Amino acid sequence: MPEFRLQQKQKALLSVQQILGSQLLQLPLASLEQRINEELQENPLLEPVEGARDSIAELGEAAPTGEMFDEIDRFSKSALKEQERLSARQDARESMPSFSYDRGGGEHFFQAVQHDSFHETLLRQLALQEGVGRTEVLIAIEILGNLDEDGYFTEGASVILDSLRLSGMEAEEEDIEEMRRRILMLDPPGVAALNLRERLLSQLELSRREHPPADLEAALDILRNHFDDFIHRRFERLHKKLDLTNPRLEAAIAVITGLDPHPGVFVDEGGHYISPDFVVNYENGSLFASLNDRSALSVRVSDQYRDLLKTKQGSKDDRQFIRRNLQKANEFKSALETRRQTLLKVIESLMKHQYRFFTDGPAFLQPLGMKTLAADTGLDISTISRAVNGKYVQTRFGVFELRYFFSGGIQNDEGEDVSSKIIRQHLREMIEGEDGARPLSDDSLTAGLAAKGFQIARRTVAKYREQMQIPVARLRKKIF
Repeated sequence: MPEFRLQQKQKALLSVQQILGSQLLQLPLASLEQRINEELQENPLLEPVEGARDSIAELGEAAPTGEMFDEIDRFSKSALKEQERLSARQDARESMPSFSYDRGGGEHFFQAVQHDSFHETLLRQLALQEGVGRTEVLIAIEILGNLDEDGYFTEGASVILDSLRLSGMEAEEEDIEEMRRRILMLDPPGVAALNLRERLLSQLELSRREHPPADLEAALDILRNHFDDFIHRRFERLHKKLDLTNPRLEAAIAVITGLDPHPGVFVDEGGHYISPDFVVNYENGSLFASLNDRSALSVRVSDQYRDLLKTKQGSKDDRQFIRRNLQKANEFKSALETRRQTLLKVIESLMKHQYRFFTDGPAFLQPLGMKTLAADTGLDISTISRAVNGKYVQTRFGVFELRYFFSGGIQNDEGEDVSSKIIRQHLREMIEGEDGARPLSDDSLTAGLAAKGFQIARRTVAKYREQMQIPVARLRKKIF
């Protein structure tokens, strides 16, 4: 007799509109343009709108009349309330940036910046492998998009799974790990490794034919079983544990040091360019930011099809076709408008919190967390994360990814908040200028930073050094 059980579960279901909005928000400019072109080809009720451009200026400039979007005026009203709120703070903080909107046809120069195509190279290799279909490629795209600056996979599988669910796709942790290990063995090997040891081992496994068997086996033994001794340069201990001659140990270590701890994850290969999503100018004491929203990136619903539906012309099938595509067209148009609104909120908040950066340069980068922007804009932290991912802003000091503006911080001797990125830059400069024969220890680096006015614990200095993938002092010497 069959057994019946009752189970109670809670499950969050996202609407089609939410999924579409999330997908469009995280797309960079080039991908968004391609996505819109695809939608224009698939849905005959959509047509491009020309002459749409949004901009942000400092408070005090007159906002032109007219709504920012054709059918949405609530954003203009909320922006007006925001300006009134900022006006109250004007005496306490001068020149605080805020929104005004310009629908004029003023042209802005957007610098084309060369961008690497490394991820696409890896995806092409992956697509040629047996058993790799659309689902596996989508998982690989999510993994590659969540690597850190040096190509390590520092996020948990849960982050990838959550992102896939937002796209309407289900997967298991085993699927994520299997795809990560496939990426690990692509060319160059070691991308998406969990740590340096795994990266070196993957490279060594794929380079067996390039080294004498005895040297290779000794190198593998060191990485697998004595990695801590190797990384801390305990060569006498290695010599005793492995019972190797000095020439053999020397050869094994030479094999390991010949590996690449930083495979070219972000090498500039040419051929691909990125266009910044925003351009921020500083002229005559005022900040002005424009959203790079080319005419092809705005759409509207065709009036011709609306009229056909109102007059009830055509067959029943034709009217059903129009109704179905009309709903899709409205959802897509609304998602685009929401994306634009969200990006404008994000750049406005960044201009407020990183005002000195935009006016005086990267040396004045302030500590900033996504939580602060979320509280300032009223958006979720996950929305902020998707909004800044892969987005760029062109400033008078160069083009920067929006994620660059987020970092922790400390106070210097003068009580000013200083971004951890500035501290890391000072560390890098001190290490690059050190004597190669006598590299600076963490204690010496700590003392050097203290002399510059930054009172930081030695363990914090060590953490920053490790985050920059800079080895300890004894490893910065030549091994032999």
